[in-house]
Amino acid sequence: MSSDKYVYNPHTLRFEKVKVSLKQRMMQVFGFASASLVSALLLVYFIHEYFPSPKEKLLLNEIENMKVHYGGLTDQLDMLSKVLDNIQERDANVHRTLLGVDPIDEAVWNGGVGGHQQYEEFQQYENTGQLLISTQKKVDKLERQLYLETKSLDTITNLVAKNEDRLKSIPSIKPVREDKLNRSVTLLSGFGLRIHPIYKIRKMHYGIDFSAPKGTAIQATGDGKVVEVVNGGRGFGKHVVIAHGYGFETLYGHMSRIDVKVGQHVTKGQQIGLVGSTGTSTAPHCHYEVHHDGKQINPIDYVMDGLTPQEYQELVRKASIANQALDY
Repeated sequence: MSSDKYVYNPHTLRFEKVKVSLKQRMMQVFGFASASLVSALLLVYFIHEYFPSPKEKLLLNEIENMKVHYGGLTDQLDMLSKVLDNIQERDANVHRTLLGVDPIDEAVWNGGVGGHQQYEEFQQYENTGQLLISTQKKVDKLERQLYLETKSLDTITNLVAKNEDRLKSIPSIKPVREDKLNRSVTLLSGFGLRIHPIYKIRKMHYGIDFSAPKGTAIQATGDGKVVEVVNGGRGFGKHVVIAHGYGFETLYGHMSRIDVKVGQHVTKGQQIGLVGSTGTSTAPHCHYEVHHDGKQINPIDYVMDGLTPQEYQELVRKASIANQALDY
């Protein structure tokens, strides 16, 4: 069949053969080729999008698994950061209360690392760049804080070696034996304004009341010399005062029995008496005070022994509640 085309000419009243120029033929060929190419691309896209090859399926599964594991790693980094912050907090307490030096400056501890240029290599990744940058920042901060804490612990080690006598003397343990004092203390009255157990008015309470059964051992919280023994009366009832040196003294009140005498040297952890309820007291307990340079200070920073960070924080919380004191 002929491929020639004819059109009717109304002026000549005849069918005339259509003449197609080379340019028109080229345009037709180009249009057909373009349409074919676009159709082919759409077909390829559709196939790849909805009908991935086995290899692509494996890659997609691998990517999904990587996302899950990556999320887990990020959570672990956050947890490690919290653990390290807790270690640094306890380190700061040791520096402040026992060794008499300044802890790591908070601005230095929480400071950033480097500038924006440090993470330029990740900015080329449009979809994952910011995620990589945030994760790398966490890793860099953790690495820097680990270095700071390592140097701080080196400092502590050196100071401990130089201040062995001081550390033995400064109060640093609870006055009631660990195995006799319930860690989940329910009756605990701390330093601050508390309700008087008899007159029911708010009054300054200068120590911590550790509730324990009558007859429980009371121990010296640091090496020192017994400077006062009182065997009765109102107030603290039977009580003992120990001078530890370095400006520290401790008081142990409401004892049922006293096992030391004035002038006696005692060591940290040595039994000095038994828990009682003598003097102005409403229940068996040990009223414990810490004095430094003649002033009563909060003993909560000097009873950190044997407790996990969580248990110590709970002890601090309970000691801060403005409840009724067991004595005055």
